[in-house]
Amino acid sequence: MFVDLAKMEVEAGRGGDGIVAYRRELKVEKGGPFGGTGGNGGSIIFIGDEGLSTLLDLRYNKILKGNSGEKGRHKGMTGANAENTYVKVPVGTIIFDDATGRVIGDITKHSQEVVVCKGGRGGRGNMAFATGILKCPDFCEKGEPGEKKTIRCELKVLADCGLVGFPSVGKSTLIAAVSKARPKIAEYHFTTLVPNLGMVEVADGRSFVMADLPGIIEGAHQGAGLGLQFLRHIERCRVIVHIIDMAATDGRDPYSDYLIINQELASYKMNLTKRPQIIVANKMDVDGAKENLKEFKKKVKDPIIEISAYTKQNLNELLYKIADTLAVTSEFSLFEDEEIEEVEYGIKEEEPFFTIEKQSDGVYNVTGTKLRRLFDMTDFDSDYGRMRFARQLRTYGLDDSLRKLGVQNGDTVRIFDFEFEFVD
Repeated sequence: MFVDLAKMEVEAGRGGDGIVAYRRELKVEKGGPFGGTGGNGGSIIFIGDEGLSTLLDLRYNKILKGNSGEKGRHKGMTGANAENTYVKVPVGTIIFDDATGRVIGDITKHSQEVVVCKGGRGGRGNMAFATGILKCPDFCEKGEPGEKKTIRCELKVLADCGLVGFPSVGKSTLIAAVSKARPKIAEYHFTTLVPNLGMVEVADGRSFVMADLPGIIEGAHQGAGLGLQFLRHIERCRVIVHIIDMAATDGRDPYSDYLIINQELASYKMNLTKRPQIIVANKMDVDGAKENLKEFKKKVKDPIIEISAYTKQNLNELLYKIADTLAVTSEFSLFEDEEIEEVEYGIKEEEPFFTIEKQSDGVYNVTGTKLRRLFDMTDFDSDYGRMRFARQLRTYGLDDSLRKLGVQNGDTVRIFDFEFEFVD
């Protein structure tokens, strides 16, 4: 079963908690804190595998969670780091952050790795907080939560050239004639429901990969017919081979078909109109094709290659033309530079540490992604841990921000599920 689109929730592993421990050994007086740091959580990493051709495994795996790091140990020992979780996907897979639409990674090579979610770092044990003033801390740090995202994976086949055209113009017949691909061929529309790839060898020794793509109709760029499925897979092709039924066997006008296909390519964007296009007049063995071609050439001045995929007439000329065009055509970028999002550890610096909103019940609600991580890593069971959390909030300017909003003594402030009364 061919699946080229999958959506899932991905959550990296949480870092291991630090621990509170003390050194108790014979003949070691006042041993002091000895709790170790937790291990780092495991990241979620997608890796390209050229042996796969579908996203079927991801379609039914809606939630993926990474491994958590081990807790810190006694004697100042760090807990073990969790193993990363590797997910194999076909080469040609693009991974999007579904919430923002940004590109997380584009896998175009075998064994290429993309870190989708970073694992959280391990929390520090009480040994890490010992100072000349605070000689025996009785608190530790909890592990940092791993990154969590909803992602969308799209598979776009890797081919050098793609065959485009209306249904039943002979695309499947052509790829079957020039390669070992065996697509379904029948006398009705939309026999090609999934992309078919074939390795084509030219007589002079050159070779390239050809893609037979689902047929396109008017309105395809808006999802009509199999349009979006078709257009998604042509994005990576460097050369477009436009197949036209010059015999008009379905009663359509070849020139009108030519205009509609090009309009759909332009409407879909993705730089499709910038790519070299080879115009191919197919079914030249059928009555009426030569007369139609004469009228077509009066309106289209670009070079046109005449073939018959059924009788294999003039196929060598077409293959040489494709190979020559590929030799002078470089790859086209699918996205602008600013669309590629580098996945970095932690939270971006431009993101505010906290935001404050006064609720209708008079409670000041404080939220924020960075604040959430600090909150989750705080040991609220320890007095020192709570005091340290309060000092950190003061350092980040929470107290001053609350005062500017008019908070008074005794007003309730809520930080996630933790409430307290403000005291100036």
